[in-house]
Amino acid sequence: MPDTATDAEASASWRALGTLAQLVVTDPSALPEARRLLENDLAEVDTACSRFRADSEIRALQGGRPMTISPLLAEAIAVALRAARLTDGDVDPTVGAAMSAVGYDRDFEKIEPDGPPLRLTVRKIPGWREVRLDGRSLTLPAGVQLDLGATAKAWASDRSAARITAELGCGVLVSLGGDIAVAGPAPDGGWRIRVQDVTGAPGDPPAGPYTQIAIRDGGLATSSTAARRWQRGGDVLHHILDPRTGLPAEPVWRTVSVAAGSCADANAASTAAVIRGRRALGWLAQLGLPARLVDATGVVFTVAGWPDNSEAAQN
Repeated sequence: MPDTATDAEASASWRALGTLAQLVVTDPSALPEARRLLENDLAEVDTACSRFRADSEIRALQGGRPMTISPLLAEAIAVALRAARLTDGDVDPTVGAAMSAVGYDRDFEKIEPDGPPLRLTVRKIPGWREVRLDGRSLTLPAGVQLDLGATAKAWASDRSAARITAELGCGVLVSLGGDIAVAGPAPDGGWRIRVQDVTGAPGDPPAGPYTQIAIRDGGLATSSTAARRWQRGGDVLHHILDPRTGLPAEPVWRTVSVAAGSCADANAASTAAVIRGRRALGWLAQLGLPARLVDATGVVFTVAGWPDNSEAAQN
């Protein structure tokens, strides 16, 4: 999460896309217009991509025949398919039905934290290779429900940050639930971001291990098995599914944070790392993606040049 803006910057935060949206600009006079642009962008993304809105475009998709979709939804699906390709299917947009089956069938704020047992069974995911996207022409297998939750917020952060800096000329940071994209001229010393594995408000003192880093371009994303959790019977569930089983990934990592050339790429890598478990350490190192991984016991691992010399803990 971004630290509080300095006197040379201005910031705003509000709820959008079922999460906390944060906006920071290097020109305080640009904040009102930047917020208007971001709010408009997020409203369009919600209308196109939300699995939880009965009137969204993605909910109206029908499998078994080619469909012409909006440019915005086509772009969002293209980003999701690229993430699937880059992660060898670890991030798969065809998990929509499996998400509903484990109880994630509405905005997270509306999910009951405790409930009766669910019959959790391994289910075959249709698979991203069955999705055909050619420009604005989309073909899905019959019965497939797309879920863009693993990629849409990161893509939206990239898209809006680039648009705001292009229109207003200032440096911009957009964070959607911790999926952070920056664009334009960075502040002196870079964009300061506090990375922590215990979710909290930016102004609150951090709980548990945390570190502060600075980035000047690209994006930073954190995926967590601890932030969006609910319980059914004796099973603790979370929102990152392993496409090979259709069930929540084994919570080897409490959080994974990755820096990359874009927030979308950072998010694809952090999500895939959660699914890969211990194998993620070597995979991220091989890709050269700076990453910070916190295991279930709170032990912190860093790879590929992540700045670990500022790691601290607060209880």
